[in-house]
Amino acid sequence: MRLPPHKTKGRVIVYTGDGKGKTTAALGLAIRAAGRGKKAAIIQFIKSPERTYGEQLILQKLGIEMYPMGAGFTWTKTPEAHRRALKAAWELTQEKVLSGMYDLMILDELNNALAIDRFPVDDIISVQKVLQLIEKRPPALHLVITGRFAKRELIEAADIVTEMKLVKHDYEQGVTAMEGIEF
Repeated sequence: MRLPPHKTKGRVIVYTGDGKGKTTAALGLAIRAAGRGKKAAIIQFIKSPERTYGEQLILQKLGIEMYPMGAGFTWTKTPEAHRRALKAAWELTQEKVLSGMYDLMILDELNNALAIDRFPVDDIISVQKVLQLIEKRPPALHLVITGRFAKRELIEAADIVTEMKLVKHDYEQGVTAMEGIEF
């Protein structure tokens, strides 16, 4: 017996915590959505377009839009370069979320972007601006937000929150990230 389609409003899902797998879990949702004929897009707030990640290669083949908009995790660029990247990512996020074109949007590493303390970002993005966007999104849009340091207000506004916990990882022994596993 097949159940009728879900008629509730879109969910807000937050993946946070200090463990690995937040982005991977979110990308799994995008693959699941694509498998059901849903339109999904991913905006990455930290990952840079200067580097190709493994997930980009397969997700593009599945028709999932992916926008690496950050300036990178290393923080070697100037604060102004990171601010420009963050501003562009936030502008694209607002445009895509409000467009009504998507069933699922993933805002990858947005929690990290909200927690930046190396330089001011509140004039570009804040938890209040994210909460306003959540309220204004199309009713059926599922919104997934990933990254460490999720703000309390965002956790409270979410329908589903998963906190990843690192138990053991080989990088603690100096093993570098491996292609196909971590990137």
